[in-house]
Amino acid sequence: MDTIERSEQINHNRRRFFGAAAMTVATAQLGMLASADAQPSKVTPTDMPAIKPGTNTSFGPLKQIDAGLLNVGYAEAGPADGPAVVLLHGWPYDIYSFVDVAPLLASAGYRVIVPYLRGYGSTRFLSSGTFRNGQQSVVALDIIALMGALRIKQATIGGFDWGARTADIIAALWPDRCKALVSVSGYLIGSQASGKIPLPPKAELEWWYQFYFATEVGLIGYDKYRRDFAKLIWRLASPKWDFDDATFDRTAAASDNPDHVAIVIHNYRWRIDLAKGEAKYDDLENRLAEGPAITVPTITLEADANGAPHPDPSSYTKKFSGKYAHRLIKGGIGHNLPQEAPQAFAEAIIDAAKV
Repeated sequence: MDTIERSEQINHNRRRFFGAAAMTVATAQLGMLASADAQPSKVTPTDMPAIKPGTNTSFGPLKQIDAGLLNVGYAEAGPADGPAVVLLHGWPYDIYSFVDVAPLLASAGYRVIVPYLRGYGSTRFLSSGTFRNGQQSVVALDIIALMGALRIKQATIGGFDWGARTADIIAALWPDRCKALVSVSGYLIGSQASGKIPLPPKAELEWWYQFYFATEVGLIGYDKYRRDFAKLIWRLASPKWDFDDATFDRTAAASDNPDHVAIVIHNYRWRIDLAKGEAKYDDLENRLAEGPAITVPTITLEADANGAPHPDPSSYTKKFSGKYAHRLIKGGIGHNLPQEAPQAFAEAIIDAAKV
């Protein structure tokens, strides 16, 4: 494969990261978990009530729990003894991407956990001295720590954007913790090395914000115009989604988190090796740089009007070596697939979990 072909194939895998905290932490937590597995739900997608996107505008009261380096804010729905589902949001989005998905899964008997990632919403660092790290391995460990704190031995994990990458990483490195995977835009694990490969100009243009964030004015500008920036990304990434101000404002509030800018800027600078990560995560990053296969049952989703950079499904099919299916969700659906097409996303979770 020549350099141009290789770089085009890597394009969408290389630039979508986030991360977490330490392999020893994950191993230690495993021993503290409840041994009994929840019984799988007997509800099928056809049994779920039909739902119109935007039907729900809130979760129940949000919860907080200390987990690893963080005090994590999260929504929870469904029976406490139901099979667990963890849903992970992206940037610049938040838990409200799943505000219609969660009640659908809860009605099917699942225990649904929807956390704010580090730097979002009510999630906070436990120590002011912790480095505000956005590298890809770190959020995955955040979620492993959260599962440990909630005594969840194994969960079906679904996500999009940063959340899909995080779910991919957990499925690849800790398959015993991931019963099944639903990943929007497929295999998004990457490396700093792939992030330094130049792309054709048209492909680079799609990542304009990454280059903006690489500058000092980008850091200051993002901090000053967080909501304007998010609304622009929403419109570019979901050009046919006619969201209203109330929908946007609910999510935009998550970027008021005091660590939000630091996490976002480090994330994008780390991808192209303009910011260093922490040495204690080098082993994880080296494993991820090898492009590990994902063996757990997986359904990947793509939207027919996704305006964000994303790979062609043919480029990642072979990365999933277990039971696998891909679905194209039609109807003018954009990048924020769970919020724009909650029924399709919930159906994928249930189908993947039953494999």
